[in-house]
Amino acid sequence: MEKKIVGMLTSYPSSIPTDWLWQQTPHPFGVWGNIQMQAHASNPDLLLLYNFNEFSSLTPQKPGFWEGFRQSQKRQEGRQQEIQAFFHQIPKERIISLVREPPFEEKQAKRIAEYQEASAYCGYVSGPDDFAPIPDYMPAIWYHSNSFRELNEMGPPEKQRSCCWITSGISRTDEHRQRLTFLKLLRESDLNFDLYGRDLPEWASGYGSLGNKWNCMAGYYYNLAIENYAGNDWYVSEKLWDALLAWCLPIYSGGPAADKLLPPGSFLRLPSQDEKGIAYIKEVIATPDAWHERRDAIAEARQIILHKLNLVKWLSDLVERLA
Repeated sequence: MEKKIVGMLTSYPSSIPTDWLWQQTPHPFGVWGNIQMQAHASNPDLLLLYNFNEFSSLTPQKPGFWEGFRQSQKRQEGRQQEIQAFFHQIPKERIISLVREPPFEEKQAKRIAEYQEASAYCGYVSGPDDFAPIPDYMPAIWYHSNSFRELNEMGPPEKQRSCCWITSGISRTDEHRQRLTFLKLLRESDLNFDLYGRDLPEWASGYGSLGNKWNCMAGYYYNLAIENYAGNDWYVSEKLWDALLAWCLPIYSGGPAADKLLPPGSFLRLPSQDEKGIAYIKEVIATPDAWHERRDAIAEARQIILHKLNLVKWLSDLVERLA
């Protein structure tokens, strides 16, 4: 049976490599079941809009007029032509829109408007919001560069250190600022943990950003997995998937979605982001006992992430339903 080619457009600022998601399948070239992921395919059978919000590119735009912006204008026009070409050649029912950003309350009106725009152009529109056309959990992606076979077949790597947290210094929303406040409390306590991430404030004393999360996380028993949002029943992000796939036991702060998707015991709930929470973390990470007690649950959760929650598997199942 000939594979359906799935192309992809996203509004994330960083460039998307040709082999996007290929490490999330055991088969070469991004194949899973009845589909093949080819992010830059020029004439795909289906189009995935992955956190895409540039629907204005599909309507006529006023020409620019400042000389100093000619180069920028040319790039913008090229981007618009690329987007328009996809939408002209692919039927609406074969365009899939998935939102993966947290549904922050202050951005709700903008998110609702984006869902309405997406519904005009896409046959399937979903996101981790109660007000999404199809409310649903976000299919899993992860940020380890290991192959699927490695992650699927390996046992626990050698653990040498107790606890890490990979986060960022972003402070755009109340939730971001709450996370930074908790980080400051942690730094002011005597909690022994290692911090990594981009754009962290100087007072955080982090080790800097990572090119491959596995290189860091695999050596730790525990990982602090602090979501940017915990306000509904849908939102859960790669923070959990990354920790579990690296055989860490996550100490998790987030909404109830994780309890519905993962087996009991595969992660610990942080009771609060305050002194009580810090005391809980200290007690847990003082020994590797909790990790050893829950190793089987971690192993089970890893299989669920790889084989059930996986975005490529999710797309394959959806394409089969659309056929």
